[in-house]
Amino acid sequence: MIIDCHFHYEPRILNQSSLLQKMAQAGIDKVALMPSMVDPFPEPPSITTKILQFLLKHKMLRPLGYQLCANFNKKGDIQILFQRYAIYPKPDNKQVFNIIDQHEDKFWGWIFINPASDQDVSSEISKWIHHPNCVGIKAHPFWHRYAPSELIPAAKIAEKNNKPMLIHCGFNAHGDYLPLIQAVPELKLILAHAAFPGYHDDWRMIQPDNNVFVDLSQTAYVDKKTIQAVVNTLGWQRCLFGTDGPYGSRDRNGSFCFNSIKSQIELLFPDMECQKGILGKNFEKMVSEHSLPQQMND
Repeated sequence: MIIDCHFHYEPRILNQSSLLQKMAQAGIDKVALMPSMVDPFPEPPSITTKILQFLLKHKMLRPLGYQLCANFNKKGDIQILFQRYAIYPKPDNKQVFNIIDQHEDKFWGWIFINPASDQDVSSEISKWIHHPNCVGIKAHPFWHRYAPSELIPAAKIAEKNNKPMLIHCGFNAHGDYLPLIQAVPELKLILAHAAFPGYHDDWRMIQPDNNVFVDLSQTAYVDKKTIQAVVNTLGWQRCLFGTDGPYGSRDRNGSFCFNSIKSQIELLFPDMECQKGILGKNFEKMVSEHSLPQQMND
């Protein structure tokens, strides 16, 4: 199976039928959906993303990268290419699981939570955690502006239910996930975008902990060199294919394309065990051990 473990359902960019069509064209068997958390925004020019990645991958230059990608106003909205876009404090999980119910053979779902909002996190998790196609809990400490330690109660629920947690870390306190790991050591934790924004520094830190994984999603944050380097450091067994669609990953016509990252993985890792592991088996194993036994025989 080829599984995209990181995808936002955003019909204003890519509707349901178009998503299914693109999955079929790219040979994607399943997509793990999560709600959108921001108004649709234009893709930054490739030169901008290359500069951002360069700055973030050099520790001394990382503060400049922070200035480039962490422009928030007092309301918590973000500025991208000099325009402000609303960030949603409580992404709509119901919309996502309604789509999943219509296509149980194609979609799994993440529960998106935000402990920095007035959301009753425990109640929100309880609504969906036992859904047969729920893969785990998703959180965004970077754009929702909180320390990952605030996720400890949710992480304990995830661990108790044998579900992973996927987080998009930020800078400084918003990227300090060590208290989370220490408080819930058995949690399967996935750091989005190859452990953005720390990259190599975080890979070295998490290397001894086999319960911490990375996804290889979003062309704004991950390129071929990054993919090769993180696989070399952590091993292919701890790396997961994702796109962060429908953002990033564009084809020549500017349309979302699964193959932008998928083809890079296929080119970089011709060994089929490695390739199949990254493209799906690693994530399949993670979610099937106790969570989705009935789905694995599709």
